[in-house]
Amino acid sequence: MARLIRTEKEVEGRYTEQWIVVEEDPLDRWPEGPLEVVGRPAARVDGLQRARGEARYTADLALPGMLHAAVLRSPHAHARVRRLDFAPALEAPGVRAAVGPGDCDVLVEEAGYQGAPVAALAADTFSEAQAALARVGVEWEVLEPLLDPDEAVSRGELIEEASRYERGDVERGLAEADVVVEAEYRTATVLHNALETHQAVCEWEGDELTVYISTQWIWGVRKDVAKRLGLPPDKVRVVCEYMGGGFGAKIDPGDHTYLAAELARRTGRPVRCALTRREENLASGNRHATVQRLRAGAKADGTLTALEGEFTMAVGWDGFVSSTAGPMKMLYGCENVRTVELGAKLTTGPNDAFRAPGFVEGTFGLERLLDELAAKLELDPLELRRRNGADADPVDGRPFSAKNLAECYRRAEPHWARRGEVRARSEGPWRRGVGLASQVWYGGGGPPSYAWVRVGSDGRATVLTAMQDIGTGTRTAMAQIAAEELGLPLERLSVSLGDSSRGPYAAISAGSSTTPSMGPAVRAAAADAARQIVEIAAQRFEVEERVLSLRGGRVVSEDGKSWALEDVTGLLEDGQILGKGSRGPNPAGMRVLTFGVQVAEVAVDVETGEVRVERIAAIHDVGRVVNPLGASSQVEGGIIQGIGHTLSEQRLLDPGSGRALTVTLDAYKLPTIADVPEIVTELLDVPDGHLTSLGSKGLGEPPIIPTAAAIANAIRDATGADVRSLPITREEMLRALREARERAYAL
Repeated sequence: MARLIRTEKEVEGRYTEQWIVVEEDPLDRWPEGPLEVVGRPAARVDGLQRARGEARYTADLALPGMLHAAVLRSPHAHARVRRLDFAPALEAPGVRAAVGPGDCDVLVEEAGYQGAPVAALAADTFSEAQAALARVGVEWEVLEPLLDPDEAVSRGELIEEASRYERGDVERGLAEADVVVEAEYRTATVLHNALETHQAVCEWEGDELTVYISTQWIWGVRKDVAKRLGLPPDKVRVVCEYMGGGFGAKIDPGDHTYLAAELARRTGRPVRCALTRREENLASGNRHATVQRLRAGAKADGTLTALEGEFTMAVGWDGFVSSTAGPMKMLYGCENVRTVELGAKLTTGPNDAFRAPGFVEGTFGLERLLDELAAKLELDPLELRRRNGADADPVDGRPFSAKNLAECYRRAEPHWARRGEVRARSEGPWRRGVGLASQVWYGGGGPPSYAWVRVGSDGRATVLTAMQDIGTGTRTAMAQIAAEELGLPLERLSVSLGDSSRGPYAAISAGSSTTPSMGPAVRAAAADAARQIVEIAAQRFEVEERVLSLRGGRVVSEDGKSWALEDVTGLLEDGQILGKGSRGPNPAGMRVLTFGVQVAEVAVDVETGEVRVERIAAIHDVGRVVNPLGASSQVEGGIIQGIGHTLSEQRLLDPGSGRALTVTLDAYKLPTIADVPEIVTELLDVPDGHLTSLGSKGLGEPPIIPTAAAIANAIRDATGADVRSLPITREEMLRALREARERAYAL
């Protein structure tokens, strides 16, 4: 019997209430530990297609008659269009249409950042479209840029109202403290640089629009495009079969999609609009810079008495204020906490979600502050963190659905105990040290999400759901879940995804929510199909259903008899078994979070300021691990990305004009394989006992969160220098070393 249930869903700290229909009682949770397929390392089911170049990305599409768009973007940080003349461009070879402000509402007359879209045109080839752009007559009124976030705050130039939070009495907590530390920490603006740039191909067939797009949320694009264009949602089809990374910046349709749709409507031909790498680094979003002014007080035994932070975020011309104060509010059981978050509106490119937005930056500040506090208290940094654990959510008192941070700390001890050995390897100008940092992040995902499982007469099964695999291996994880429930070898499972017209609604791939949102729906669909198979087998072989199960591709009876699955499904000939499943509610009244700790080992050349990360051990509590091989890859990817943010990546602007100086990959310094240290991954693999029939909490974001802080704390351990600004360039490292020497001389 169908039951209507109201439940809470969280993605990246944003909570919504969802009505869902639950048709069956929930499945029993699988036992802890590796099963037959789930919990075992599995190579990607689409690995060969990707390696051979057979996987079809949006960039591979070549529809008949397809045109290519080029976008006229502002060369100035702040400017207004005074004149726009398309006539010379429309006479250029191959040009079929042009649009400006008033033709498409994503085009602007006042550009608030370099790269803002002002006009676009479509031509037979991309080179013809680019050449025609140069012929567009445009006059600019250049306006004064605003680049400094503190100045923007003082002027009242904010993206939204300041966000304030307080619990307890911070002034009393500071007065009761035996030690108080305060410091200012800064993080830079960093760019996503996904391998596949933002792009879409739009094609109209009558009043129906098909959007081929690189996206993290097929159904979100469908909804937004339909609403903006005034179409019924079923008139919009969204396709994303393969995707080359997003990291949070590919959730919305983006300007490029609406431009492609409008140009396709005007020309009657499909249109591709793809960002170049330079455009990607100007206009597709970023992790905004932060200024964090923090203070902490503690008793002599290490008990935190107060935490206080003012967080100023350099959001840009548009975007959102990420929760940089989140770690300070959520990670430790401190009774007295006060934060204010300010989003500065600047004439710079808009920010966008970027793998644990806010928490990467906020963890850097908080965990650096705690290490400085530990030094003043002469207390072991790991012990300081242990003594301030929270038994329930510090924000609202809700119990955790599961929390194993204490176990993470216990497993971190052998890595932390290497400090003496690591320091002893210091020689010449190279100093070595070890640092650690803790992690908290949201988890669990939520409904609605749906899946179907189709079993054919040949005993093979297909999972169908209109979700997206953004490169994290979700397609493989879903195959493993279905294979486990159906008792099939993994090679007899396939997964069909990536098309809103060929599968049911599926969740967003963001907020570490894909597997915990989709996995339970896939398992429920597979269980429905398995139930039908058992019912058919019981009738065919005249046995009771309760004595039958599915294992190893066979229907197995408790009396020892078994039959190949295809001997049962083969009875159907052209018929099929169709199972359906949906994602059930989250646990009521509980907080679902992920936790972890990382231990970093570094070497610092005190003469040149060079920093090398030599080893990172990552211990994380993320619930059930479906595919250990894919999970370790996620951890490695997050850490490598975190190393880039820590040591080299930053968007640089000309301080006078506000123009970006780092728009190409020879100027914007991403980490290479030479920068990758030894990475030791240890995932607890303990299912959350309150969260769905799967017990997975999500893994996409936790690995990047503590990396910068752990590295910076290791630098302090090695040299005594307090690095308080990211990235830790040689200049920053030498500044911190000089400051440390001056402190020592003063003593």
